[in-house]
Amino acid sequence: MVWRLYSAPPQVRVSFAAILRIRDDEGIVLFEARSRPGAFTPPGGVFKYFGPATEVLDRLGFHGDRWTDREADMRNDLRGELPARSVSGFLRWFESGAYREDADECLRRELTEELTEVGFPCLATDVRHLSFARLQTEVEGPSVVPGKPYRQLRRFEFHDLVCANQHAVRLRHRILALAADPHVHTVLAATAADITHGRAGKALIAPHTAYLTGGSRTRSDIPSLR
Repeated sequence: MVWRLYSAPPQVRVSFAAILRIRDDEGIVLFEARSRPGAFTPPGGVFKYFGPATEVLDRLGFHGDRWTDREADMRNDLRGELPARSVSGFLRWFESGAYREDADECLRRELTEELTEVGFPCLATDVRHLSFARLQTEVEGPSVVPGKPYRQLRRFEFHDLVCANQHAVRLRHRILALAADPHVHTVLAATAADITHGRAGKALIAPHTAYLTGGSRTRSDIPSLR
């Protein structure tokens, strides 16, 4: 793949994530996003890199987002800025898989964290037994971000939950029950029509969710509080 960056400004913001699809006949499960109150997104998040990758990323000029002490769990995220000239090198490093999480590691960690965030940490005990099947990868950009002095490059790696053992079956059943419970306000199941519309009742739906229904992004991002 050749990236054409001739017209790009000096900096490119990158964000590379693994996203999980949990579904039944009624819809796709979404969790309330901690950084976007009132908005819902599929479980998942950005990959993390490990210590030995620091030297490689420093050479590429990568500067990860800065977090407060209260947000220490977000350190070493593959989300930040680097010079446009380093994008090709960054992509080669990422595709090598060296010194970073693979998708299974990322999804297990993210699902454990997010079950706690939506109020059900007790369900996380089954997460370590999960396996996943890769669906597709979508790359967006580098594209202009209104009001920002950089272009943005994002890579979404989508996976299905595989119900290969009793732990996975039980966790899927429990999560679907939460999504169907009108008294639970942090988990919901959105239909394909909801996702295309961008809203399920009062809940806003993150635009990249459309990829999970075979569609494409049609709306701008919901701005984060961070």
